[in-house]
Amino acid sequence: MGKKYSIAQARDQLARVVREAEGEPIELTRRGEPVAVMVSLKAYSELRGESPSLWKRLEQFRMQVLRDGIEDVFDDVRDTSVGRDPQTF
Repeated sequence: MGKKYSIAQARDQLARVVREAEGEPIELTRRGEPVAVMVSLKAYSELRGESPSLWKRLEQFRMQVLRDGIEDVFDDVRDTSVGRDPQTF
């Protein structure tokens, strides 16, 4: 873990501590004992599982395709007629 600050120090230097927390976790202490950790929003989202990785999203997509199949989005758009006769100039 990165730096440690008492809650009083963190309060007095909040802007600086927040800036540091954007780069690495900051441990907050009360009477010398760890009580909390300040982390960036990105790290927090990852810990909560709110931001799945690209690989995880790909796996989810593959499982959905295997389960539901994939329909051709152009099925209703494609023209199945033979087409025009060639023209000569």
